[in-house]
Amino acid sequence: MVPPVRHFAFPPLLSPNLSRQNLSRHPRPIAARRGRGGRAARTNRAAARHGLANGEAGGVFPPALRGARFFFLPRNSRGAGVPRGAGVSGRVGAMSGFDEPGIYYSDSFGGEPAADEGQVRKSQLQRRFKEFLRQYRVGTDRTGFTFKYRDELKRHYNLGQYWVEVEMEDLASFDEDLADYLYKQPAEHLQLLEEAAKEVADEVTRPRPSGEEALQDVQVMLRSDANAASIRSLKSDQMSHLVKIPGIVIAATPVRAKATKIAIQCRSCRNTINNIAVRPGLEGYSLPRKCNTEQAGRPKCPLDPYFIMPDKCKCVDFQVLKLQESPDAVPHGEMPRHLQLYCDRYLCDKVVPGNRVTIMGIYSIKKSALIKNKGRDNVGVGIRSAYIRVVGIQVDTEGSGHSFAGSVTPQEEEELRCLAAMPNIYETIAKSIAPSIYGSADIKKAIACLLFGGSRKRLPDGLTRRGDINLLMLGDPGTAKSQLLKFVEKCSPIGVYTSGKGSSAAGLTASVIRDPSSRSFFMEGGAMVLADGGVVCIDEFDKMREDDRVAIHEAMEQQTISIAKAGITTTLNSRCSVLAAANSVFGRWDETKGEENIDFMPTILSRFDMIFIVKDEHNEERDVTLAKHVMSLHVSALTQTQAVEGEIELNKLKKLISFCRTKCGPRLSAAAAEKLKNRYILMRSGSRQHEQESDRRSSIPITVRQLEAIVRIAESLSKMKLQPFATEADVEEALRLFQVSTLDAAMSGSLSGAEGFTTQEDQEMLSRIEKQLKRRFAIGSQVSEHSIVQDFMRQKYPEHAIYKVLQLMMRRGEIQHRMQRKVLYRIK
Repeated sequence: MVPPVRHFAFPPLLSPNLSRQNLSRHPRPIAARRGRGGRAARTNRAAARHGLANGEAGGVFPPALRGARFFFLPRNSRGAGVPRGAGVSGRVGAMSGFDEPGIYYSDSFGGEPAADEGQVRKSQLQRRFKEFLRQYRVGTDRTGFTFKYRDELKRHYNLGQYWVEVEMEDLASFDEDLADYLYKQPAEHLQLLEEAAKEVADEVTRPRPSGEEALQDVQVMLRSDANAASIRSLKSDQMSHLVKIPGIVIAATPVRAKATKIAIQCRSCRNTINNIAVRPGLEGYSLPRKCNTEQAGRPKCPLDPYFIMPDKCKCVDFQVLKLQESPDAVPHGEMPRHLQLYCDRYLCDKVVPGNRVTIMGIYSIKKSALIKNKGRDNVGVGIRSAYIRVVGIQVDTEGSGHSFAGSVTPQEEEELRCLAAMPNIYETIAKSIAPSIYGSADIKKAIACLLFGGSRKRLPDGLTRRGDINLLMLGDPGTAKSQLLKFVEKCSPIGVYTSGKGSSAAGLTASVIRDPSSRSFFMEGGAMVLADGGVVCIDEFDKMREDDRVAIHEAMEQQTISIAKAGITTTLNSRCSVLAAANSVFGRWDETKGEENIDFMPTILSRFDMIFIVKDEHNEERDVTLAKHVMSLHVSALTQTQAVEGEIELNKLKKLISFCRTKCGPRLSAAAAEKLKNRYILMRSGSRQHEQESDRRSSIPITVRQLEAIVRIAESLSKMKLQPFATEADVEEALRLFQVSTLDAAMSGSLSGAEGFTTQEDQEMLSRIEKQLKRRFAIGSQVSEHSIVQDFMRQKYPEHAIYKVLQLMMRRGEIQHRMQRKVLYRIK
């Protein structure tokens, strides 16, 4: 603050009988002649404006006069000081008590303005922020202390990275008031903190190399360990406060430039205004409508005369992100909510769509798009849209529910390690998978392996091998396939559920959309991008269009999504497992139809590590047991609240999956690798012999992909036990699971070769059926499929040959099904 006493002076000797009225006629004292001059009457009026009697001033100054400069003059007999206003010294009463001191003031001594209290407060806060950055240290007496932020500023500045990250807990331990100011008024105090960081960087980097003497602005990023709020919990009373929210980045615009200081010039009179500050965020700057420059002999400038001078503007990079609630945080039956994020400077290009992040930012508002009301005035003028001005980003780089595992306490970690060390943990986890569903033990074990996953490997040449397991369930309706998918979505730390009929290629992978404000293109991630590090469940997989299924080939094997559209060429991560469920082509699985039951190409089938054929078997004993189980579920649905003995509670299972995926990355042991190599050679030879005997190729090939699938299954089994290496027992169980799923499906007659008819007689018969079919109905006509099949069967053609010809014609695009697959329509 400005010191209260700045100047000392004594007035000239005045006559003892000088009255208050003739004071104005007395020559002014020396101190007064340095001011602007005035009269005693003006002094009295100034005193009256501030609540003082004429010529009298109490011992307490009014607020308007605080902070002015003071000097000592004699004190009158009444013991009251006289305000010194307009440059004239004043005196009250007789000169008795001349030797007693008194205080006079001048509000314009030397022509300088009074000190601004707000500016003084800002200076004090900036000084405290500077002390925090310079003096905060970490360490102990034994290990030694280090100055955390001073050293970080110096290291970053010398590397050309002008930023520093401040933890709010460190600031609170240094000064709670500073942290409280930063939480409640971040826009104002963050600027002071950045100015303080700039000053500290100036001190610690001297002397700087030649050519780099100019001091750069320093960006301060914030982070905190406080609990995060959700997007839907943000309310209007948190506006302009510091908030912390988690979510998934689903879209990112290209990096653009925003002016922080601009210069404008009038087109008419060429008047220039420099260094106009522009507020950070998504709000812009409105140019003045009028030019107030007055020049003699010139007409007034027209309306809207100003334009921006780009070469004199100072700009920073900025990027707009779109944040969506995490799927596991969305209440059942509600749409996930979105929020715009504004990132600038070093926060740009820090995340890509699909990243799970925790945002620290200032909850702000911007003008909402005005709604046109058909010629009337704009409506909704007072409506504002919320967004967050980001001041810190924490990216979940680990994926696999890393943020979920980070919330595990040491006591919970000990419990999870004891749980994983149980001898029968594999069977216990399998029982805990959808316990309300009876049977399907092997499928539940396979789903348990999918949830834990194998180990992702990065090879020396830079390539990566996926560790996630993909699983496909094929078969009859009513076998609880969709219920298993729903449970996995809830059980997985990161789970996304979608249906094949309602999903497109862009909805599953990524899309390029146009920003309506800037007309530029940006990417928005789909289901497989949002499920990065988790599981994507696709129901009704057979109802997807073939073009859409082809789009996920790369995502399933390479675990990336490549985009080259609208000038955007990039690659997104989709490191997720795929759990798919599909029905037979004919609704129910028909043993007589063979490979006609499925309509998938070998290219998509080879990407699934395990393929289960789920059949609704007619077994009286099993039906009785299943009926009892279903009835018991309905009876005890309202009374049973705890898990059955021998099962793991859902939340604990979720934490166990997340913990094991984060903490453990097992590898195959040497003995297990040797055993697996020998068994794979036997599997290949057996598959080849089966193809030779049946004279047809299998639609589910046994390739190197299947060998890697067995490796991933074995690694997932050891990951459940938190073991560093997969043993021979794990490989044996992985081989068994692969045998009861994919290998049985490939070897069985139900999935025999893709063509099925290889002899010359069979080919001629198929050709005759096709020619008769084309003669039967013309292009553009339609006929009942049942009548066609019955007519050919009356001509002694086998039923499976007729359906084979229809299938081949459909694959070539010559005919198609209509009216719920009851009518055939000929296209060409």
